[in-house]
Amino acid sequence: MFVHAVYFWLRPDLTPDERARFDAGVASLRTIEGVRHGYVGVPAPTDRPVIERGYSVALVAVFDDQAAHDAYQVHPVHDRFRDECGGLWTDVRIFDSVSDEQEAARG
Repeated sequence: MFVHAVYFWLRPDLTPDERARFDAGVASLRTIEGVRHGYVGVPAPTDRPVIERGYSVALVAVFDDQAAHDAYQVHPVHDRFRDECGGLWTDVRIFDSVSDEQEAARG
């Protein structure tokens, strides 16, 4: 399993229309073939010093393997999201991970 976790810091001056465009765009990423599970959310109301809550929106996409993730990266829906929404955030951080099972299969 390959997990792609993306955290967006949206511009604070977004208009309601821009926010709606971002929300629709990020939701569209879940429809790309190869995304086994896709989740979009906002920071949870947890309050511990180690928790990062400064981001605006999180996307977590789960793939069967890295090949599916790599196909997602060049998919037209993903390209459209970057083109249409890339100016709506001030920062983005991406954390990719593979499951222990996938690492074990590599030997």
